[in-house]
Amino acid sequence: MNTIRIQLILDEAAEGRRLSLDEARLLQQEASLHDLGHAAHRVRLRKHPDPVVTYVVDRNINYSNVCVCACRFCAYYRAPGHDECFVLTHAEIGRKIEETIALGGTQILMQGGHHPDLPLSWYEDMLAFIKANYPIHVHAFSPPEIAHFARLSGLTTKQVIQRLRAAGLDSIPGGGAEILVDRVRTAVSPNKCPAGQWLGIMEEAHGLGLRTTATMMFGHEETLEERLEHLFAVRASQDRSLRNVGDGYTAFIPWTFQPDNTNIEARPLTSVEYLRLLALSRLVLDNVDNVQVSWVTMGPKIAQLALYFGGNDFGSTMIEENVVRAAGVSFRLSRGDIDALVRTAGFEPRQRRMDYRLVPADKTGEQA
Repeated sequence: MNTIRIQLILDEAAEGRRLSLDEARLLQQEASLHDLGHAAHRVRLRKHPDPVVTYVVDRNINYSNVCVCACRFCAYYRAPGHDECFVLTHAEIGRKIEETIALGGTQILMQGGHHPDLPLSWYEDMLAFIKANYPIHVHAFSPPEIAHFARLSGLTTKQVIQRLRAAGLDSIPGGGAEILVDRVRTAVSPNKCPAGQWLGIMEEAHGLGLRTTATMMFGHEETLEERLEHLFAVRASQDRSLRNVGDGYTAFIPWTFQPDNTNIEARPLTSVEYLRLLALSRLVLDNVDNVQVSWVTMGPKIAQLALYFGGNDFGSTMIEENVVRAAGVSFRLSRGDIDALVRTAGFEPRQRRMDYRLVPADKTGEQA
């Protein structure tokens, strides 16, 4: 009986009907991998009928590794006073941006720890320096960072976003989401903002004209039910932003927890577990147009397969990436590598910007 019901739910979801929590739970627990993937791919083709897979050329710049959060899943941060602490100078940031632009990059992703001593003006000065010197999109400061800046400055999170935007901030990444359930956040990242504040900051950013992404790090100490809670929280948040301002999250990016060198004992998730969650994300998040695959944590071959499980975006070249690398995973791909992988998977690769506008191709067919 359930087999017939599952197929009916998958068919209706593929055609655009919104899933209920009970239906998503049934699919999560009982749908076959191939049936989930097929339905998710149908949704992807309905939203993006052209055989194009996008990616962005950017660089992850961690402006500092000093952090007082002590998240148990993070192998990258250093507590204040540690010998390996750093804060990048403007000159160091500038050199990294120059290298990014030389490689065809259009954006930088900037994130750092919760530094206890840097004032909000330090971040404003950094943004002003970048914008005065480089034609680059600045995708920076996840919601927990915004909340941290607000605590230190005595301002509201909305005021912080307004000031950062005025200084040059272009969009906000979905980092620090982990699992948007407070039980899990209290266990693995007790010093970060709660789930409701993460969502609230993103909706404030949408209201101020900034686009953002949403992420999900899964496979640590959450339950299957809490993964569903996360997906439905993002969907409801997107509903609110689309209703109130017409824009919101550009993409959803699920990726698996990497346990090496962290303070969480967990087995690495399998590729099947990753693909199931990716497909379920595409089916539940009917109001988020783009779903990004994670070659950084799953490797290039599984990322190719994920393009048939709901994914339509190959993420970023990540000219520099430090946080996942600190947890023992170090896949690296150039623009040429991504182009070849996407073509081999049966799609046309196209470079994009943060808002998913395509970068024009030049006369030779290469992307400018």
